[in-house]
Order: sequence, then C-alpha cells, then structure tokens
Amino acid sequence: MCGIAGVRRFDGVPIEPRLLAEMSRCLHHRGPDACGTWSVGSVGLAHTRLSIIDLAGSAQPMAGSDGRTHLVFNGEILNYRQLRASLRYPFRTRGDTEVLLALHDRYGAGGVTQLRGQFAYALHDSRTDETHVVRDRLGILPLYYYLDDRVFAFASEIKALFPVTGVPRVDEASMHDYLAHRTVPSPHTFIERVRKVPAGHRLVVRADGTVRVSRYWDVENHAPRRIVAPDEAVRLLDNTLTDAVHDALVAHVPVGCYLSGGVDSSLIAAMAAREHSGGRMHTFAAGFADNPRDETPWSRRVARAIGSEHHEVMVTPDDFLDTWSRLSWHRDGPLSEPADVAVFRLAALARREVKVVLSGEGSDELFGGYPKYRHARATKWAGVLPGALLRRIERSLPPGGARLGVAVRALSEPTYAERMRGWFAPFTSSERERLLGRPAARSAPAPYRDGRGDPLRRMLYADIHTYLADNLLERGDRMSMAASLELRPPFLDHRVVELAFGLPSDVKVRGTTMKWVVKEVARRYVDPEVVDRRKVGFTVPMDVWFRGGLADMAFDLLTDSSSFVGTHFDRTGIRRLLTDHASGARNEQVRIWTLLSLEVWHRELVSRSIGHRI
Repeated sequence: MCGIAGVRRFDGVPIEPRLLAEMSRCLHHRGPDACGTWSVGSVGLAHTRLSIIDLAGSAQPMAGSDGRTHLVFNGEILNYRQLRASLRYPFRTRGDTEVLLALHDRYGAGGVTQLRGQFAYALHDSRTDETHVVRDRLGILPLYYYLDDRVFAFASEIKALFPVTGVPRVDEASMHDYLAHRTVPSPHTFIERVRKVPAGHRLVVRADGTVRVSRYWDVENHAPRRIVAPDEAVRLLDNTLTDAVHDALVAHVPVGCYLSGGVDSSLIAAMAAREHSGGRMHTFAAGFADNPRDETPWSRRVARAIGSEHHEVMVTPDDFLDTWSRLSWHRDGPLSEPADVAVFRLAALARREVKVVLSGEGSDELFGGYPKYRHARATKWAGVLPGALLRRIERSLPPGGARLGVAVRALSEPTYAERMRGWFAPFTSSERERLLGRPAARSAPAPYRDGRGDPLRRMLYADIHTYLADNLLERGDRMSMAASLELRPPFLDHRVVELAFGLPSDVKVRGTTMKWVVKEVARRYVDPEVVDRRKVGFTVPMDVWFRGGLADMAFDLLTDSSSFVGTHFDRTGIRRLLTDHASGARNEQVRIWTLLSLEVWHRELVSRSIGHRI
C-alpha cells in the first residue's frame, strides 16, 4: 500500500511544492520505495509508494493518456488484469494504478463499482475541473479530509493534513464518542474540521468550493437475501472465500499470512498455502509473556499442518513502554486496544520476510463470532428491565465476572442504539456524563439505528460500519503501515461480505455455536480441534500489568493536574478506577487502558504537531 495526499485551493493561489513535500514526508512510512508530487495552479497531489505490483513502473502521481487526468492511489485492485483486458485504453504500464485512469476515462465516477480490492484514491480531471476522492466499500484503507472556505485537503493519515491545518485542535465533542467506542466513529475524528471519507463513499470537489459526498455501495442494497440450506451455505462460502484468497495473493513480491491459531486466520492460511507458489509460505504469530492463554502452540500446530515456514515474536510490558508514544503518532489517535502494540510487533516481524500479509480480519463481524451475538434478541428487548437494577448487579459481580459484567452493562442502557454500542463501550452513557461533566453532543452513530432485518443482522450491520471500520481496520492499517507492510483481509472481499449478509442468520449463530458456517468450511482445511476449541482472541494480560510494572505510570499520567485527562475528566472517578483495580476489587483494565491511551496520544500529538499553515 501507499500514502496519498493533496490540496485544492478555492482562492486561486498556486500550490507551493514545499507544502506537498511536507505532506508526503508525513507519509514516508507508508511508501518508503518512492515519492512524487504534481501540481498545476491551485491543485496539487502527493504520493509515497510501497511497490507491490509493477515494481519498475507505475510511478505516481500518474497522468492519463491525454494528460488531462492525474491520479494518486493507495491500495490494490485485485481484478486489475481482467479490467485491463476489457478496456480499450493505451496502457503504458503493467500495474493496477493505470486501470483507475482507464475506468474513469470510459465510465467517469461510476467506474468504481467495477473494482474489487482495497483502495483509496484521488483523481483530478482538468476537463471538468473536478477532483474525485474515493474510499473502498468496507473502509479497509483510510482517507481523511479537511475543508474550510479557502481550501480542501485530503490524506491517508491525519498527520499529513497538519501542514495545511496548522497546530491541531482536539474536537471536544469526540471525547464522548471515544469513551463509548475507544475510537471516533465516521465521519468524525479527534481533530476539529478533519473528517473521514466514510467507507463506500466518494467526494466530488469543485473549483467553487462545493463538495458533494455520495454513497456508491452499501451492503443492505447489494446483498440479495438467500434462503438456502445449511450445506449450501457452506458450499457458497467455501467457493467465494477461495476465490477471494486466490485474488489476495496477487503481487510481484512475497506474500505471507498472519496465523494466530484461531479458526479465521487458520482457514485463510490453509487456503493460501494451497494457492501459494514459489516455495514455502511464511506465517507469523505473536505471543504474550506471562499469559496462560497464549495461543502460539496452536499457531505452530497449524503451521506444521499446512507446511509453512513459521515465525513468532513474544510481547512484553517493556514493548508497551518502548513503543506506545510512537505508535500513537502512527495511529493518529489513542491505541484503542492493547493488542495494537502486539499487531505492530507482528507486522515488524513479518516485514523481515514479506511485503504483504493476509489476515482473518472481518470474519467475526460478518458471521457472528463474538459472545454478544448470542444475545442479539436480548439487546433489542432489554429496555423493559430497570437499568438501575442491572447496574447494581454489575457492580456486585466478582472480578472474574468481566464477560458477564460487559453483558449486564450493555443491557442496562436506556435505548436500543445505546445497548447496541454498549457491548464494546468501556464506559456507559451515564459514566461518560459523570467523567466529562456534560451530556453527549452527538447521539449514537446512524448504523446503530439504520440496519434492517432480524436483531442479529442489525447488530452485524452496525459492527461492520463502526467497530470494524473505525477500530479494527484502522488498527490493522496503521500498525502494518508503521512497519511498511501491506495487509489484506480476504474475508472483506466485497463478494464475501455480500454473501454473508445474504445468508440467513441461523447459519451464522446456531444455538450456542458462533460462526457456524465459517467453522464448517474450516473443517475442510484444518484440524477439527482448532475449529472447535474455545475462542480466545488476541488477548494481552493488561489486568496483571496494571497491577505491576505499569501501575505507577498509569497513576502518574492520569491523575496529574497538568495532564489532558486530569484536566478534562473527573479525577476523583479516575482515582477510584485505579484503586479498585490495584486492590483486586474489580477488573478495570479496559477503562484504565482507554484513559491512559488517550493521555499518551495527546502528549504525542502536541509534541509532534507541525506548525506550518497555508
């Protein structure tokens, strides 16, 4: 993948080459192989390249055959060979980038619907004097923009906008969002006036300063409902996912796989090993020091079975202290999960051997892989129970009842939308108000209200548009790009996503079995013991670390009167969290992490801000 950025001024002032150079410098880690800029008048584009396809060619920014269109592109078009064969265009390169120019030349903005892959791109068309900015269907790749009455700017990462915006200002309204999501849902961000291009959307920017935002894809409108027997659902998923994995291996550089030992990564790795050519495939796993739930023995077992060359890295508390600030800069926000650090260590390990890795990301949110999905109906109807009673029950649970506590807290929320997002929320709506001393300025994001169908389908719809897009995919992109590694999740091929939402809910969660259809496919490729063992996930033993080596750091950073958290949040409530956790009375690791990560990020944001403003 790569880094893209650009500026369009509305006042007629020419773009300074120095500005584009500063923006691209902020994205060097995304594309260390090459960089380039282009500008004419009040429009400029910048690009940093990680070479994956057509290594010697396809330099960017790239001009169209008539010189009237110019493009910067981040991502991979996995069906580019088929598209090249179908388009009558004087191709000069062997890669996928030029396909975007050919599609625009033939179909205009509508050409995006023919793409398969992961992408974020901007194309300036001097014939219409319009700039098109497009993000892929699921939001696998990031894209941000800034808009005021003088200028429009876009970039792959927020930090690359700071040469345009000047010293960033925190959006205070986003603090409530962060305490509810551990990130900020689209289209908002932590920074005032900076927005995300939502997944499946495109922008058209005109010279008069108007910006039109439109949606070109939504799974609700592209997933025909199928009433199929369970065995037919298994066959359909097997075939579709096999095609997706085959396409995801397209590259002119080595490709490997993450392999946690769970069912999703094991299935992807096993499928990839069958398709892989050119020697043994590399697989990569991360383990955790002092964690009795470490999964590396399972990843080794799968690696032996599929014949991969396997690599491991162990993560310790020192890794957090050593990389937390730097990774907060890469993330453009707080590290939402402790696993962010482990994902970076894993990416750095993989980058020694390959330039591209496949992952199992997305399966849980498409096919019902979390325990909460068993309670989808309860989430809808729990409002008949008194919230105060449920909160008292939650407070009386022992420290070992964390999973049950999450359920009770979520079900205690007053509205269906709040209960939907409460399953992943570190703090309830009432706790957020107490900590910040004010009510939320924004209601729950639209996906929690807009999904159609049965309760499970609605919950899955909300999660792919919030938790997956704004947390997991953002983490995957930033932590892999911090190591200059490209990440591809075959489960998020839009053909797999559309199939998933077309299947009936009872082939996803059947009784107490989650992701039933995925597990049935996996039985065809991996050991049944791997399929049937209890889900662990990418866990980090932060509860132990926050009572040990990280305890003093957490207390000092969160309760200091000069800290961001200490001045914006209720310090009495924060001290209570820290004391309860240290004594063992409650397990508050998620909430401590949420606050501490915010503090670390804010310090890094201020210290690394760029002062130039156009």
